[in-house]
Amino acid sequence: MNNITPRKLLNSKWTSVKPVKKEKHFLVTEVEFDEEGEVIHCLIEAVISNRSEAIDWKELRDASNWQQGWK
Repeated sequence: MNNITPRKLLNSKWTSVKPVKKEKHFLVTEVEFDEEGEVIHCLIEAVISNRSEAIDWKELRDASNWQQGWK
């Protein structure tokens, strides 16, 4: 399990354990918080193709799918 602090999500780097279409390295480009400080929106972007998609930030905790940093 990856330990993640929501406040440090923006511009964090991630490596997909199971790359799709050669997209392996990702960067968190947008994070939005509500009034209570909970993450309500997280956008992750593939470095090689610049394709972006919304992701539930809690999915990044799953070490079987994501590694912190670019490996």
